[in-house]
Amino acid sequence: MFSITKDIYLFFLKKISSLRLSDCLILVQPVPSSRSYFPSELIYRWCFLNLDDGSADDYCSLVMAAGKSGSFKMLEPCKPPPSKKPRKERNRGKSLGTTSSTEVMQQEIWKEFPEDLFEAVIARLPITTFFRFRSVCRKWNSFLDSQSFSQHCAQVPQSNPWFYTIAHENVNSGAMYDPSLKKWHHPTISYLPTKTIVLPVASAGGLVCFLDIGHRNFYVCNPLTQSFRELPPRSVKVWSRVAVGMTLNSNAASGGYKILWVCCDGEHEVYDSLKNSWTRPGSMPSCIKLPLSLNFRSQAVSLGGTLYFMRSDPEGIVSYNMVTGVWKQSIIPAPHHLSDHTLAQCEGRIILVGLLTKNAATCVCIWELQKMTLLWKEVDRMPNIWCLDFYGKHVRMTCLGNSGLLMLSLRSRQMNRLVTYNVVSREWLKVPGCLVPRGRKRQWIACGTAFNPCLTATA
Repeated sequence: MFSITKDIYLFFLKKISSLRLSDCLILVQPVPSSRSYFPSELIYRWCFLNLDDGSADDYCSLVMAAGKSGSFKMLEPCKPPPSKKPRKERNRGKSLGTTSSTEVMQQEIWKEFPEDLFEAVIARLPITTFFRFRSVCRKWNSFLDSQSFSQHCAQVPQSNPWFYTIAHENVNSGAMYDPSLKKWHHPTISYLPTKTIVLPVASAGGLVCFLDIGHRNFYVCNPLTQSFRELPPRSVKVWSRVAVGMTLNSNAASGGYKILWVCCDGEHEVYDSLKNSWTRPGSMPSCIKLPLSLNFRSQAVSLGGTLYFMRSDPEGIVSYNMVTGVWKQSIIPAPHHLSDHTLAQCEGRIILVGLLTKNAATCVCIWELQKMTLLWKEVDRMPNIWCLDFYGKHVRMTCLGNSGLLMLSLRSRQMNRLVTYNVVSREWLKVPGCLVPRGRKRQWIACGTAFNPCLTATA
């Protein structure tokens, strides 16, 4: 006796076809095994009994005994050996016969599944799956308020930032871009006012700060979870245009956040989410020239608890430490022929992004601030083959994001292009066009900000 492999099985099938039933009897004995080529998932031992070497009575008694014990199966005279069924037929038979038992088994497994393991798995899923798993059941939706789930999310390395943008022809709703999947999402933040235009002006720790176009009311929201807060009215009634910056009190959004607004005449206030109130820390020091002439096209850069704003007269940077409340000013001349420039930061370095135009040629350039000399040093520029599309055109640029990964919206009368730039790897990538839901026309981005997607950040 021997165990049958696939080759031996095929060999015996050929031999059997040439034998007569009067010459032999074939006995099949099942042997449990983890490897099998048969539908019954067992390996069989086949015994050929030569009737010429012994009496028929001996073999009949052997067959009768084997039949009673159930250890052998005797093939019927007119039936061929068992043949291998196609995989589709085997799966169909299994699915029809075991559906109910499988459902019962799955219910028992999920019923006893550890909740802590549930949270650990969900925290490591791609952010895009959140939009689907949140609607599975109330229990899964409640994970967002769980302290242990927040701890699991804190252990997961941060992914690329997302971009919350406002299109020029669709200012009443935003669009989010996921650079990892190169996909646009169109969320609906139901708590934002619909009768006025609200624009994203700053972000920190998965939260986005919005300001209405009248510069009166502030809102903070997590675009993923719809966690929302309307900030109380400001104590200083200033309705002129303001620059806004946002920082976290700690490494996590659960520790609270602060928001600073400042206008050109030096008036400023700080909002603390833990106190839910605005405070006026003091007046602008005399060493800083007023008016500030702030560059409102450039968002504030947050670096180590300090906010950096770009100004134009004199050219340079104004900074405010959110912990100590100290203002500082640095005079830094801008590169020549520069336009549409904005600040960014990466790994503790301050970056400048802008359009460099000379004669009819235009190019996007990247500069890094040298701490010793306080001068801008060019470190990279857009590939020349891309810049050829800008030749002879009046190009405008909007830069979104100011932490490691930047999105640039480049537009003219004949062109509308979106690209991303990775400050670390110095990689330029084209972004698929942003289409309004149920629309066909590509939108150009009017404004926006980058934020780190976080499921546990609460406003």
